[in-house]
Amino acid sequence: MANLFDPTKFGDIEVSNRIVMAPLTRNRSPKAVPNDLNVTYYEQRATAGLIITEGTPITQQGQGYADVPGLYLPEAVEGWKKVTEAVHRKGGKIVTQVWHVGRVSHVSLQPDGVAPVAPSAIPAGGKTYIINPDGTGAFADTSAPRALERNEIAGIVDDFRKGARAAIDAGFDGIELHGANGYLIDQFLKTSANQRTDDYGGSIENRARFLLEVVDAVTKEIGAGRVGIRLSPVTPANNISDDQPQPLFNYVAEQLGTRGLAFIHLIEGATGGDRSFTQGGKPFDYHELKETYRKAGGTGGWIVNNGYDRDSAAQAIESGYADGVAFGKLFIANPDLVQRFKDKAPLNTPDNTTFYGGGAKGYTDYPSVEAVA
Repeated sequence: MANLFDPTKFGDIEVSNRIVMAPLTRNRSPKAVPNDLNVTYYEQRATAGLIITEGTPITQQGQGYADVPGLYLPEAVEGWKKVTEAVHRKGGKIVTQVWHVGRVSHVSLQPDGVAPVAPSAIPAGGKTYIINPDGTGAFADTSAPRALERNEIAGIVDDFRKGARAAIDAGFDGIELHGANGYLIDQFLKTSANQRTDDYGGSIENRARFLLEVVDAVTKEIGAGRVGIRLSPVTPANNISDDQPQPLFNYVAEQLGTRGLAFIHLIEGATGGDRSFTQGGKPFDYHELKETYRKAGGTGGWIVNNGYDRDSAAQAIESGYADGVAFGKLFIANPDLVQRFKDKAPLNTPDNTTFYGGGAKGYTDYPSVEAVA
């Protein structure tokens, strides 16, 4: 029987334990370039079995928040190299979350101030993070998007491919495609955001087409064993929803099961909220989803996320339900989370006023158990 601290493999990525650092947007990379503070932040957390970085846009068009690190500038790739080298020196493994936000953006973040793009011209209706003219950060309403033309979609698929290649060039052990939380891939999947009438809208097969084209492009570029994907079947994040999430994601899982991916990273329930949250009129069956993936031939790691603590994570691993458990806020406040879990030590409390933007405070200054001792 496996436990939380046993080594395993996610595709081609060998990890020292089953404790995964979830992707966490922190808005501390001005001009989309990773810096020395980012290096320290990730290096501090290198004892995680696997670090999944904050969402990393593949193009400026794909950027929806100010001061997040990208993959589309040569200097950003050089900045990420410092991060990956630091994590590897500590014996850690790190993948980057490859991201296109779609409609969840603001004109001030887009090339030449144009409208964000989306499957359909339906506003997200949420908030994003921008930099004001006076240099201060602030949350602002997302801008109304325009619908992508049919002939533009292949170019965005290729942008994902280029982003995957840039990630490997930067020294990452692999990538995680951001297919969750109401961003572009999720927008194509779900009925509330996708009202297209061409071959990218309507049926489940059509709405899943964009996701599968992106998966096929990046796996061809860097190898399936270095590619994972994050999914959130029922989260309402960024005002996303679907009328029938179970058949939609069962189809997605079946298709992904044939593609040899490194891992599936699943957000259960509402991101950062109610784990029992559901859409479509009945509870979502995550066990059915996993069974569908395995029956289709999927051998990649099954990583679960949302509200787990040490005991529930241990139970998920020991029962065989999960191969890894991802933690977000706990890793913000506890860079040595793995050691704290081993020792059953008290945990630091995250300061949510410092989650987005700023400097070292609330980012690299949380004490380790050793420092407290």
